Amino acid sequence: MSKEKKEELSFELKIEKAKELLEKLSKPDITLSDSLDVYKTGIKELEEAEKLLDEAKQIFIVQDKQDKNEPF
Repeated sequence: MSKEKKEELSFELKIEKAKELLEKLSKPDITLSDSLDVYKTGIKELEEAEKLLDEAKQIFIVQDKQDKNEPF
């Protein structure tokens, strides 16, 4: 599996995990302590997903510049 494909899967999984955590936070029976733990975990997942997205953007930018510099 290519690096981009692995990152895409990882990105998708992190977003899915963040959605699941958001659902947990929406439940009225969650304790304050649990909600703080869930919140921290969700923020971590989103930060990691954002990092993966930024890395993918950089790969795209570099590839785009290389494509523009190559003669037809």
